[in-house]
Amino acid sequence: MKQEKSCGAIILRKNTEELQVLLLKHNAGHWAFAKGHVEANETEEQTALREIKEETSLDVKLDTKFRTTVTYSPMEDVEKEVVYFLAYKTEGNETPQLEEISQMKWLNLDEAKNTVTYERDKEILQKVEKYLKQQ
Repeated sequence: MKQEKSCGAIILRKNTEELQVLLLKHNAGHWAFAKGHVEANETEEQTALREIKEETSLDVKLDTKFRTTVTYSPMEDVEKEVVYFLAYKTEGNETPQLEEISQMKWLNLDEAKNTVTYERDKEILQKVEKYLKQQ
C-alpha cells in the first residue's frame, strides 16, 4: 500500500470578541482546511507553513502544541496521513490559490463545524475547541 503524508493547519483569527476559523472550499467541492503534501526534506511545520502561504497567501504563527492526525484512504491502495496544527493569522489578506481553492470564508467555530464536509474535520474542530478552553 502506498503511503502519503500531508500537513496543514486550522487557521484562526480574533475578530472583535469572536474567534474565527478560515475554511477553504477546494475545487473538488469540499470545505476543509489548508493542507498539502510534504516535499523533499521538509519538516511537518515547514510543510504546513508553505501550504498555508500557497493556498491562502497568509502568514501565520503555528501553535505546534496542538497537533492532531487523521488517516484515511483517498483511493484504493493508498493510505494518507494528514497532520494538523493550529495557526494564527499574523499578516496578509487571504487570497485563494485558484488552481486548488474556489472560495474561502471566516466562520465562528459552530458555523465551521456545520460547514466542513467531512466528519473527521468536525472532530478536529471539537479538539480545537477543547484545546482552546484549556489555554
